[in-house]
Amino acid sequence: MRSLLLALALVCGIQATVVPQTMEDLDIRQVAGTWHSMAMAASDISLLDAETAPLRVYIQELRPTPQDNLEIVLHKQENHACVKRTIMAQKTEDPAVFTVDYQGERKISMLDTDYTHYMFFCVEAPLPTTQSGVMCQYLARTLEVDNEVMEKFNRALKTLPVHMQLLNPTQAEEQCRV
Repeated sequence: MRSLLLALALVCGIQATVVPQTMEDLDIRQVAGTWHSMAMAASDISLLDAETAPLRVYIQELRPTPQDNLEIVLHKQENHACVKRTIMAQKTEDPAVFTVDYQGERKISMLDTDYTHYMFFCVEAPLPTTQSGVMCQYLARTLEVDNEVMEKFNRALKTLPVHMQLLNPTQAEEQCRV
């Protein structure tokens, strides 16, 4: 049914961006712990291109709550300083999709994880125009980039219905990257 709706949306030219095929069996308890932002991509690079860009955030930790919501600890560049923020992602009927009120209401979709090495997620990001944008991240449990996982992330980005532009924060001096 989800595939049919996605195909119908694409054929009809709906402007909203839909992140297809999330994990159906996400175990929220297994994503708990420390994570590091290894790569980011966006349908509109202005979401990421400057250190203070709206969705240029660095995930530090994920904390599932007893209600199966997800507390997200992140860092973001604000006023020339790295600021730690905690946001609460609310569960939805889909165990791999959450909603969050961060600079407007957004949907977070978990695309893939092996729980012990990597996680890919996307955030649907409303832009100040009539179209929506998408930002995706590759998170890792360690600060070492795994080239095979990076290739898998790139393949996952190609399945999205929009062209994604990659930003690799591991190649730059990033004050907020932890």
